[in-house]
Amino acid sequence: MALFRFFPLFLINILVFVSLCFAGDPFVYYDWEVSYITAAPLGVEQQVIAINKKFPGPILNATTNNNVVVNVTNRLDEPLLMTWNGIQHRRNSWQDGVLGTNCPIPKDWNWTYQFQVKDQIGSFFYFPSINFQRAAGGYGGIIVNNRAVISLPFGEPDGDFTILIGDWYNRNHTDLRKALNAGKDLGIPDGVLINGKGPYRYNNTLVPDGIEHATFDVHPGKTYRLRVHNVGISTSLNFRIQNHNLLLVETEGGYTVQQNYSNLDIHVGQSYSFLVTMDQNASTDYYVVASARFVNETHWKKVTGVAILHYSNSKGKAAGPLPEPPNDQFDKTFSMNQARSIRWNVSASGARPNPQGSFKYGSINVTDLYVLKNKPPVMINGKPRTTLNGISYVNPDTPLRLADEFKVKGVYTLDFPNKPLTGAPRMGSSVINGTYRGFMEVVLQNNDTTVQSYHLDGYAFFVVGMDYGDWTENSRGTYNKWDGVARSTIQVFPGAWTAILISLDNVGFWNLRTENLDTWYLGQEVYIRIVNPEATNKTELPIPDNAFFCGALKDKKQPPHNPANSKSAAPSNRSELFFALLMLLFAAIPVFC
Repeated sequence: MALFRFFPLFLINILVFVSLCFAGDPFVYYDWEVSYITAAPLGVEQQVIAINKKFPGPILNATTNNNVVVNVTNRLDEPLLMTWNGIQHRRNSWQDGVLGTNCPIPKDWNWTYQFQVKDQIGSFFYFPSINFQRAAGGYGGIIVNNRAVISLPFGEPDGDFTILIGDWYNRNHTDLRKALNAGKDLGIPDGVLINGKGPYRYNNTLVPDGIEHATFDVHPGKTYRLRVHNVGISTSLNFRIQNHNLLLVETEGGYTVQQNYSNLDIHVGQSYSFLVTMDQNASTDYYVVASARFVNETHWKKVTGVAILHYSNSKGKAAGPLPEPPNDQFDKTFSMNQARSIRWNVSASGARPNPQGSFKYGSINVTDLYVLKNKPPVMINGKPRTTLNGISYVNPDTPLRLADEFKVKGVYTLDFPNKPLTGAPRMGSSVINGTYRGFMEVVLQNNDTTVQSYHLDGYAFFVVGMDYGDWTENSRGTYNKWDGVARSTIQVFPGAWTAILISLDNVGFWNLRTENLDTWYLGQEVYIRIVNPEATNKTELPIPDNAFFCGALKDKKQPPHNPANSKSAAPSNRSELFFALLMLLFAAIPVFC
């Protein structure tokens, strides 16, 4: 045990010595235990998912090109996967944490994710990707900082806040799951949480006594960076701060042209960074509000999250009415115009992938076009399902990437249609066959009655257009071909379309899904398969040594993981990881020094 006590210091000395020999990218380590705790964010005790007994989970803080190592121990009563919304996992879809690439972590087992935040900066979040678990929590913020040699395109903020907003139900995620399986609508959420806490009691009728709220402590005259993420289930939220402007500077790793907003609609799965200057007289505290959009007034007043912005010299508590939302709760045109106003800052320095000619994306020839149309849930084989192009995706027992690696036949088909099917909808594991180094145009056509957000793992795409009606080839005449923002999650309004462009330079299987948890759970997703036709080990990392096997590969030898049946199991695994790293470092010293 004495060796383990002194081991971290010993390892640091070795790492420092080796870094003098070859300046590799640093490692950052996290050790997470995912478990249930009892909490009452809206005043009703319920089971929520916590990380290291905290809800929301800890912030994952890294710097461009850092190697991130996260040891996850699953203490839930069902399998678990963690995914990293917006992290691109260059050449490494093995770490993506979705069912197309990973077997789930069994109950009371642990698994170590290891990935590099290669050529990225910005604000992202993580969450559990299966079994509707995000509805119970398990999420937290991700910050990828600029390297010191790359300056920010704005002044260094005086502080940094991660703000997680999202709709919330008092029912357990297992009950919500059962409702969806039975073909029932989830109904109106019970409220909106801000950083896992309920609303400040701004109204004694709407908000019961005894609910804990979030508070952000600030100093007058200072400027703070607010990283706001909609981690909810299905509700678009309008974010605003009483008497303060929101200067938008970044969204999901893309610096934006800096513009002031009094409020901004943030749709499910989206992330934004604002600079907010504390320029008020602090006669009282100020409201921080996240309220539901596109629902009637009586409902949005109930579904409202309220936190407090507290100046150090504040003279009293916040009081009076909340700052007003956009004039018309149902005015989707206002929201669309907001989205259209967001532009990419093409002159900002910053780490970002530079696929062929991507900074002049408007002049690249499109090699593939997919028009993806969704519809409201339908019954397929007696089950309520959602679809894209008439296909409701079914996750096979064997992850797609593992099936490719071990040449397992019949797991999926490469016949996903590039336009909507005309026949009856069907269920299947149909995959888009992408062209390596191709340039894909994807049109997302929303024929549902609610706003849908779509996310693509492994990439940032260019948002080039959105409008109402059906997309046609003539719609390309309205595209922004110069400074469409690069991001990973985009909204599509009901009865409207959104067009994105993707440079397919990242080999692997990548999940394209709705971020709306209810429609995702029922099958509204697809995978894009990107394979380099040339035999090379430079465009994709090998399968990790600790990969789990399941489905058709369940009889393969499993990695030497010990079930996490005791509190000592996770630290033991971490020590094994450190010792393995140490051996690699010792082996490297004679070569590089």
